[in-house]
Amino acid sequence: MSALCMSARCFSARPLRAIAAALALLVFAVASPATAQYPERNITLIVPYGAGGGTDITARMLAKDLEAVLGKPVTVENRAGGGGWVGWGALAKAAPDGYTIGYLNVPSMYAGYLDRQYNRSETLDSFTPLMNHVLDYNVWAVKADSPFKSVKDIVEAAKKTPETISISAFGAGSDDHLAILSMQKENGIKLITVHHKSTADAKTGALGGHIQVLGANISEVAEEARAGTIRILGVMAPERSPFLPDVPTFKELGFNQVWSVSRGIAAPAGLPKTVQDMLNAALEKTLTSAEHQKKARQLSLEPRVIKGDEYKKFLKDNEVSTKALMGW
Repeated sequence: MSALCMSARCFSARPLRAIAAALALLVFAVASPATAQYPERNITLIVPYGAGGGTDITARMLAKDLEAVLGKPVTVENRAGGGGWVGWGALAKAAPDGYTIGYLNVPSMYAGYLDRQYNRSETLDSFTPLMNHVLDYNVWAVKADSPFKSVKDIVEAAKKTPETISISAFGAGSDDHLAILSMQKENGIKLITVHHKSTADAKTGALGGHIQVLGANISEVAEEARAGTIRILGVMAPERSPFLPDVPTFKELGFNQVWSVSRGIAAPAGLPKTVQDMLNAALEKTLTSAEHQKKARQLSLEPRVIKGDEYKKFLKDNEVSTKALMGW
């Protein structure tokens, strides 16, 4: 037989399999170069609120630690306005390539598409939920020299003179707003709800005497409470916060109120499964690291990792309960 054989019988099965495997790898590399190399460039992390608030603090802590895991810069981009939907809208419209991710704040985000007056086209399905990061419980606080010494003082004053006491919130259907509505319903009172774009604005209003009660989350006011510029009257948590051990819960004070905001990370809908898996692995490694957990505690944040289908269910369940409470 000639040394130069053109017959298929001259090729053994092993070389043929090797050639087929090499061709398959070549096709995959050509079809999805970005996936194979991810991440190749900087990643943008959208925060749907202004600088200085709880979400911004959470995001900047994550960005720094996630950079070390991914090996690429993670840049925080604040897009405040529209009750958070300036940022969420931008996230939903971004390319689903893993280079734009952002925070979903639950229950705040549901108002944009459940409340018909806003008529938004985006829904929960416009995003690829990745992982919950923290739960941040609600508080009611006042400036240090406020005449209100307790939550009961506020309730009694509101009963005596309805619609004279102002309190901050951050858009219809936000966790702060739902807590206010629930307190009003439980106690038969009516407060003046003043919506702000950011916690920084609300804190300025409270400290300046423009609003009487500051509705916020633990991480947003713990530092001021320790400094003595703000006095926290109660925490809407199942039990006392380790960050504010001297502050009673609303339940201790006789009010059946437990409210918090969930801050989790998502990407636009349509994110390739391979990129989703890479991001989730990087996020889980970051969020569960001892160093990140320590930083979170220093910022009065409570990490609560919820991932995969469990996180998707968590978001959907919250959507259903918010819709029922708001009457949407």
